[in-house]
Amino acid sequence: MRILIIEDDREAASYLVKAFREAGHVADHAADGLDGYAMAEAGDYDVLVVDRMLPKLDGLSLIRSLREQKVETPVLILSALGQVDDRVKGLRAGGDDYLPKPYAFSELLARVEVLSRRRASAPHAEPTIYRIADLELDRLSHRVTRSGQEIVLQPREFRLLEYLMKNANQVVTRTMLLEHVWDYHFDPQTNVIDVHVSRLRAKIDKGFDKPLIHTIRGAGYTVRVGAEGDEE
Repeated sequence: MRILIIEDDREAASYLVKAFREAGHVADHAADGLDGYAMAEAGDYDVLVVDRMLPKLDGLSLIRSLREQKVETPVLILSALGQVDDRVKGLRAGGDDYLPKPYAFSELLARVEVLSRRRASAPHAEPTIYRIADLELDRLSHRVTRSGQEIVLQPREFRLLEYLMKNANQVVTRTMLLEHVWDYHFDPQTNVIDVHVSRLRAKIDKGFDKPLIHTIRGAGYTVRVGAEGDEE
């Protein structure tokens, strides 16, 4: 999942970003309501985690504005205000779930996963299973198989393969991978991508007749059937 955390408490936000990433997800952070609104409107997120008490634009106003702009990304509201009236106001503002503080991260993660599943089952939603030839990736169960054989991937490897399969038959550049898989908005000038692609290729293609992960000279990588124009 791609999750946007809109939280002005930097310590709390840092904890959430770290916890979501350790659970295998991509997590971005906005420290105030205006930045959060801009990122939520422009970004491709599966779930928004929004603190109710935000500077510049409060959480409920942020959610109302997103709904007015037809942004339907599921929203989970975090708040120290946990009375029934507070929760009702949050839901009526356009929130999909409301979790009072303090909370256990395990419960927050479970609720976020539920919201993501609901979105995935909605009409025109992004598919939950990607298939290329005999390779299959299940986004919900985090299971990868090829020719029926299960392939065990590390969280980063899974996210890398997921992004490549989401963009199957298209060239995916290093910049795209850095932004969407590593959450970098700069080039760290390392070979981290090459190393991970090499490891992923060893798990996905080794022992099979037809390679599916290809390097495109001077451009990037692609997942597809066929190797024309590839750098082997």
